[in-house]
Amino acid sequence: MRIALLGTRGIPANYGGFETFAEELSTRLAARGHEVTVYCRQPYPQATYRGVRLQYLPTIRHKYFDTIAHTALSTLHLLAHRTDAALYCNGANAIFTVWPRLLGIPVALNVDGIERRRKKWNRLARGWYLFSEWLTGLFPTVVIADARTIQDYYREHYRKQSVFIPYGAAAGKVAGTEALATLGLEPGRYFLYVSRLEPENHPLEVREAFEKLATSMKLALVGDAPYAHDYIRRVRDTQDPRIVMPGAIYGDGYHELGSHCFAYIHATEVGGTHPALIEAMGRGALVLYRDTPENAEVAGDTGIPFAPEDLLAKLRLLLGMSEASRETLRRKAMERVRERYSWDAVTDAYEKLLKDLVG
Repeated sequence: MRIALLGTRGIPANYGGFETFAEELSTRLAARGHEVTVYCRQPYPQATYRGVRLQYLPTIRHKYFDTIAHTALSTLHLLAHRTDAALYCNGANAIFTVWPRLLGIPVALNVDGIERRRKKWNRLARGWYLFSEWLTGLFPTVVIADARTIQDYYREHYRKQSVFIPYGAAAGKVAGTEALATLGLEPGRYFLYVSRLEPENHPLEVREAFEKLATSMKLALVGDAPYAHDYIRRVRDTQDPRIVMPGAIYGDGYHELGSHCFAYIHATEVGGTHPALIEAMGRGALVLYRDTPENAEVAGDTGIPFAPEDLLAKLRLLLGMSEASRETLRRKAMERVRERYSWDAVTDAYEKLLKDLVG
């Protein structure tokens, strides 16, 4: 098949979950013999990456227009360079899926989470996301949800049936520790937090809770955000020498951090399946997660949930657990990823879905 993937920042992945998804899925589909094109916002030195064709198009570098401007241009390019199927990411792009469908190109839309609940958006942006949710019931050939809770949401609010295909992650620790040494961290002696540093992901609350924790361990707050400079300044405003904030880390360094942390703290409250949570579980991390339906769906009984008011108490609980109990949770988390969230199984599901769409 000829497949186009639109709506992300592109690959190689160097931003967030959708970009990692685009890289993992597109390269696997290409390895299976499909002709895959990923639309990108940043130019890459080569025209292809691991067998995937990269189509760079410009965008408007603005918090509210970046995604929709690039997807609009990508859609125009797609209409002039037809493929057998198109996969759009991000529910905000629902409006663009009608045009390829009018030309007979089947379209799948991965809606992600309920984006309008993010605090970073103003009233107009939230209205756009609400309008886009309604459009998902009209324009795409099929809607994909990466969490059962998101699937239930679209069925209950819009009577829209969707296909559940989860996010994927690798299972197994990596041996390297070079990134740890660079950051002054020791294996098994630091808590890890990974996310975009935005209010609904609560890095500030994590930092403040950790500052009250009596421990010689460190906290690595890993992440960044392109349009949250004032909030990030608040997060970084600490005098605690145990707290390390290196910004965003990708690739081998990211995998090393997840493999060797004492525990991983997942504090996000908005979205569907959060990639960082699955990836930490896949690396065998001891997981402490904010108790939301989406996070609980992913972690199951392999992690420890916390409510906003008891984060500090749960951090103390982790320190007081026996090492045998901690290792049991780490092992169960890794096994859960192997069973439910392997990238090969995710690729199988997408390949079958796209083949069915093409007919």
